[in-house]
Amino acid sequence: MPVVLSSTARAPLSPLVLLCLAATWVVWGSTYLAIKLALPEFPPFYMMGSRFIVAGLLLFTWILIRRQPMPTPRQWLNALVVGTLMLAAGMGGVAHAEQTIGSGLVVAFIAVVPLMMATLNLLWGVRPGRLEWAGIAFGLIGVAMLTQGADFRASPEGLAAIIIATLSWSLGSVLSQRSLRLAPAASGFASEMLCGGVVLLLLSWSQGEAIALPTMSLATAAWVDLVTGGSLIAFNAYMVLLSSTSTALASSYTFVNPVIAMLLGVYVAPEYISRSEWLDAAMVLLGVVLLLAPKRR
Repeated sequence: MPVVLSSTARAPLSPLVLLCLAATWVVWGSTYLAIKLALPEFPPFYMMGSRFIVAGLLLFTWILIRRQPMPTPRQWLNALVVGTLMLAAGMGGVAHAEQTIGSGLVVAFIAVVPLMMATLNLLWGVRPGRLEWAGIAFGLIGVAMLTQGADFRASPEGLAAIIIATLSWSLGSVLSQRSLRLAPAASGFASEMLCGGVVLLLLSWSQGEAIALPTMSLATAAWVDLVTGGSLIAFNAYMVLLSSTSTALASSYTFVNPVIAMLLGVYVAPEYISRSEWLDAAMVLLGVVLLLAPKRR
């Protein structure tokens, strides 16, 4: 019989889960800008591959220092499949798409990820409860309203890249939860980043991308931010959420990121935000509140 996620009792969210949610919401909310800033000097597949290789090696160094167990051959194989889907096709596809399509279209597509993941979970007999469906619906509506005035012009290649990216990310996320288990904790995250990074570098080589060496520039600073904040902090936080919370809650970052980006625009630019845009942001946050709501039997 199908498992209704909201029909089981759930304890209040732990401090670790709250920290992981904050990391995916806030840190990933700034990575779209970091990708844009890094693209002038770092080709898309090379940029993503090098960031995950560096982050994976740093994480494995920490694992060796702490003498934690390494992944088994089967876990390495799972990491290769999940890393190829989530990082190579998912992250690589987003970076490739941002060369030719507007950020509004990228955000709109990524906001559909929770719905894609919920649909894929039906294959394992797992379906969201009413509050989670409501949260997904409010989040999608809010993001659609926020991006209403965005530039949605896109090249066919960019549009194909973002479609493949969102589908691959969703499938990889669900498989890592249901059937392709990674090694426990940091070992699993590091192996996935290394495998995905290698596939991305192979894609970079096949596309004839130029190797970009770090320089004292804004693009390099953005790349470093992607390694530290985007990979070591936010990506690992997302994988923790996938292993310990519902799919809908783990993917709630897709709704919050546009709001974070909007707030950063107000603080950094500064940009003017209209009353209707604040109402759109409130719609998104209502969806997140529904995803965070405790579930009782």
